[in-house]
Amino acid sequence: MATIETKQDVTAPAPAQHKSTPAPLVPGNPTPPPSQAGTEPKISTSADTPDNISPPFSPSSTTPVLEKDDVGLDFAGNVDVNDDLPTEHDLKRVGDLLVLDAKGQSRPFKDLYQGEGVAPRQLIIFVRHFFCGNCQEYLRTLSSSITPESLLALEQPTFITVIGCGRPELIDMYVETTNCSFPVYADPTRKLYDLLGMTRTFDLGKKPGYIHSNLFVTSVQSIMQGIKTGNKALKGGDFKQVGGEFLFEEGKCVWVHRMKNTRDHSEVTEVRRLVGLDGTRPPMRKRWSHSVKKATAEGKEKEGIAGRMRSASWGKVRVRSKSRGAKGVTPPGETKEEEEMKLSGRPTV
Repeated sequence: MATIETKQDVTAPAPAQHKSTPAPLVPGNPTPPPSQAGTEPKISTSADTPDNISPPFSPSSTTPVLEKDDVGLDFAGNVDVNDDLPTEHDLKRVGDLLVLDAKGQSRPFKDLYQGEGVAPRQLIIFVRHFFCGNCQEYLRTLSSSITPESLLALEQPTFITVIGCGRPELIDMYVETTNCSFPVYADPTRKLYDLLGMTRTFDLGKKPGYIHSNLFVTSVQSIMQGIKTGNKALKGGDFKQVGGEFLFEEGKCVWVHRMKNTRDHSEVTEVRRLVGLDGTRPPMRKRWSHSVKKATAEGKEKEGIAGRMRSASWGKVRVRSKSRGAKGVTPPGETKEEEEMKLSGRPTV
């Protein structure tokens, strides 16, 4: 029986292709489901996190910190900090923190404003890194306008102390460069700056009255100072750290100014008004006036003794010459005529 093969058309027409239309948005569900939108859900990774996000200076810091993308070359704007007084809790936290002198010897911070033998009123100035030309200019102007003697002569004796955020081995260089007449300490950890509400910024701000040189000169001087110190060039302190001024009376903080930019120290005229100098001559305290009078009396007495000795010696010479002339004694090698000519003022031949 013959087998008859029949061909069947197995080719089926392809279904019509059409674009899927997303489902209409439903009120209360503004984002369509991934299946309706035709896209896969995006999985966020660490690569999507901006790299300019960084934690504050320390976990306890509540002060604003400028991030690197916020710092422009034009140095525009100020940091938003306040001048609120530190609380008793804040002062307890910082009281036992150590500051270092030029020899590396440490002492608690609270000893600077309530320790034994310190003035009852203490102005503590926090400066930036030890190579900062702006802070150096500030201390030069301050030291030329206010002296330790004028502060201690006030009715309420006052003193000034300076604290920087660099290493203590740079303090001697800093004092010599600034001609600072006040003691300088170091807080390399910057914990005092942080806990007392001071911040960090590169913002330059407007030029204050205490700076007498231009920005280029101070910048070059800062660079040269760093080069001269050799391996200490990187020990000056954090370049972004700014400071401020804190006035203590009888162990309590009564006035605060925190820097908003790198040139925002309190003007020297304001400091003079704050401590009570006000451009007037302060009254001399008894112990100072007594020492001045004593020194003056001693000087006059010494001058009188010296004057009497000179008069006595000159009188002896005159008496000796008169007695010699009265006796008619002629010096050896001279004739009587020559001696008379000398006494009359006539030249001798």
